[in-house]
Amino acid sequence: MNRPWITLLFPLLLFIQCTQGKTITMENEKSNMDEETIQATDTAVFGAGCFWCVEAVFESLKGVQKVESGYCGGHIKNPSYREVCTGRTGHAEVARITFDQTLISFEELLEVFWKTHDPTTLNRQGNDVGTQYRSAVFYTNESQKEAAEFYKGKLDESGAFDKPIVTEIVPLTDFYPAEDYHQNYFLNNPEQGYCQFVIAPKVEKFKKAFSNKLK
Repeated sequence: MNRPWITLLFPLLLFIQCTQGKTITMENEKSNMDEETIQATDTAVFGAGCFWCVEAVFESLKGVQKVESGYCGGHIKNPSYREVCTGRTGHAEVARITFDQTLISFEELLEVFWKTHDPTTLNRQGNDVGTQYRSAVFYTNESQKEAAEFYKGKLDESGAFDKPIVTEIVPLTDFYPAEDYHQNYFLNNPEQGYCQFVIAPKVEKFKKAFSNKLK
């Protein structure tokens, strides 16, 4: 019996198999790319006084994808800014920094961290006083912990500061984003008094010291 449909069927099956193979390959490649992107991205969480200042400094760095102001290190859930400001919640004002490890390393972030605030003053940065303004590294893994402790030790040994570094190095447990009006505060409020007289001079000093690392 003449079955011309068979002649047509085999090329069609071959085409479907090839197409499916290409689809699977493309999906695998996309999955691999997504995985590489995830692996290249990491987060660092620093407390170095008012989070408006910390955010303004780090968001200018090449390789930093996002900086979010928030609270961590305390003993109550979902604290408000008003509660944190009392100093009774145990939280520190912090910046959570999302960065591309292929462009900037955690060690480079640590360098900026220690050079842009005074890590020798306990619970204080300038006129900002209270435990919420403490110097702190909230590490997310053992590698970050080891790096922070190593460089803190080296800085103390070198005599880079007149007094011992009091930066606490503790594991990150919870991070609570600050209220919306705190995010990108310096960029959104350049005319505000604190921004003009405290943050702006600090940012200018930082940009001169780290001009080769800016976006």
